[in-house]
Amino acid sequence: MSGESVSGEWVSDAAVTQFVDQGYLVVPDLVDADDRARIVADTARFARGEYPVVNPPVLPDGADDDEATHHVLAVHFPHWVSPVAMDMVRHPGVTGVVSRIAGAHLPHWDGAIKCCQSMLFVKGPDMPGQAWHQDERYIPTRDRSLVGAWIAIDDATIDNGCLWVVPGSHRNGYLYPTADHGRPDEYDSSDQAQGVDDADGIAVEVPAGSVVFFNGYLLHRSLKNRTNGFRRALVNHYLNAWSLLPWSVAPSVPGMSLPTLDNRAVVPIGDDPYEWKGLSTPPERCFLRPLPGQPWPDADSTGQLNSSKS
Repeated sequence: MSGESVSGEWVSDAAVTQFVDQGYLVVPDLVDADDRARIVADTARFARGEYPVVNPPVLPDGADDDEATHHVLAVHFPHWVSPVAMDMVRHPGVTGVVSRIAGAHLPHWDGAIKCCQSMLFVKGPDMPGQAWHQDERYIPTRDRSLVGAWIAIDDATIDNGCLWVVPGSHRNGYLYPTADHGRPDEYDSSDQAQGVDDADGIAVEVPAGSVVFFNGYLLHRSLKNRTNGFRRALVNHYLNAWSLLPWSVAPSVPGMSLPTLDNRAVVPIGDDPYEWKGLSTPPERCFLRPLPGQPWPDADSTGQLNSSKS
């Protein structure tokens, strides 16, 4: 695995300032080819049901790994069942950057972070993108410290559906209202943030191995993959370890009021200030997002697995 420490050596002070101001940062060559190959091989294991999954695809007889992968749009929480995905949650280069930027806007932050979610996007040919949205709408934090670490497994281009961002759209901590986008030819079924001018967006084309870090309030989207190849990306979401996470705490916990809600199905990176609480045991399965035209499984079968579409 590339990198050796969780330190501030991965990014310069100027890059940290850019992240605080613009809401995103690209770090090239952060994840090496060996790690990317492990993720590609792991994707077929989800398709084949070698890991416990909700909503497994029905594969044709004799399907090879490549064909099997075509039947997966995205995997929610792969780190709950895959040691490969868990390794990437703890990837020292990725966490080293996040430990500099997640709470850089907070005057006394000590760099402690935790991971709350992973998502493996496969996005084969003709697979849809996701309309303008903000990840904080799905994963609320108390101090605006949510950071998505978007790891490019393949080269990400405009043609195959790279990320687009609206620089600076995170600054005020405003959550945009959402509504149906009305473009099923381009996007998946998730709602679109309203009042966004497409002209304000810029494409973030990056080579494989790059990581795009972005704040949870930053408006971002992706378009349909118009190529014959995959546009795979592994996205991990982190936040300041000192911030409680009032996200999908179910069932309700006796004695807990809204200000103290705290999801503890997290992976601490470094010091955990709430170690005394213990950690919640996540479900022993992950969730495969339905392909276009397929229905979402009912909530009872997915539980927390269906809590975020970001």
